[in-house]
Amino acid sequence: MKQLKIAVPDEGMRQRLGGVEPSVEVFVWRPDSDPDPNCEVDLAVLPYMVGPEYLTNLNGRRVQVVQSQMLGYDRVGEFLPAGMTYCNAVGVHESSTGELALGLILACQRGIAVFRDHQRDRRWKRHRTPGLAGSRVLVVGAGGVGQQVAARLAGFDVELSMVARTVRTSPYGQVRSMADIWDELGRADVVVLAVPLTEETRGLADEKFLGAMRDNALLVNVSRGPVVDTDALVREVTTGRIRAALDVVDPEPLPSEHPLWRCGGVLITPHVGGETGSMTGAADRLVLDQIHRLAQGKPPAHIVFAP
Repeated sequence: MKQLKIAVPDEGMRQRLGGVEPSVEVFVWRPDSDPDPNCEVDLAVLPYMVGPEYLTNLNGRRVQVVQSQMLGYDRVGEFLPAGMTYCNAVGVHESSTGELALGLILACQRGIAVFRDHQRDRRWKRHRTPGLAGSRVLVVGAGGVGQQVAARLAGFDVELSMVARTVRTSPYGQVRSMADIWDELGRADVVVLAVPLTEETRGLADEKFLGAMRDNALLVNVSRGPVVDTDALVREVTTGRIRAALDVVDPEPLPSEHPLWRCGGVLITPHVGGETGSMTGAADRLVLDQIHRLAQGKPPAHIVFAP
């Protein structure tokens, strides 16, 4: 039996996966720092949070399958060398991203971010907040992240609506067509963006979209920054008409002089949807599953691009 060669980006992962099968060799290898162009790899696990441009380091390398530790795959097709299969990290980040989305919603709807500012200034200042119970929440996107957001909202006494590219029934109700979004935007107190970045979703939350949201509504983006037209968002939140909670922005990282930092009613986290302690175990399980599939002669799971 051919020995599989599995390249991982750090020693910690190598130790956790070591000895998985006698026919499998797991070793640390990063194509951006290893000058050996003849290194033959059956499965190469990329470092976490590298951009698609990182894939240029694989040019001329002998790699069969590339395993990302990220769920998003925008622009990967531009940089993935020909002949390689690319898989994304399905099952690694959806739960924690849903968790963060709920945290951002609660922080804004219950004024926690404002109260934290008051605490810093040692001010005892009460005010009534919108709250979440009784709210209408629109989740845009019904994939893994959207479903996890919906699951976490289930116990909060909200009226939940979901729209996505494909009409279907989910455990949390009917998923309507994206064409129906215009019927929902004006009714929603909270709008959560949980879509992948594609040509169809780039700039989805533009001036028309944001203008259709009701006054004082909250926009939550846990998808990708370019799904929102940043200039249009700045114009809306500057007036105070709507609010925003953003884990992803465009540009990213957000420059220190960018006006979004100074906009009232905006809460920003630095793209940490998947950055939790559970990620390590989830990523290891994903890689182990891919190793077992390859060892059994099966194709890898979660293929996004293939030769």
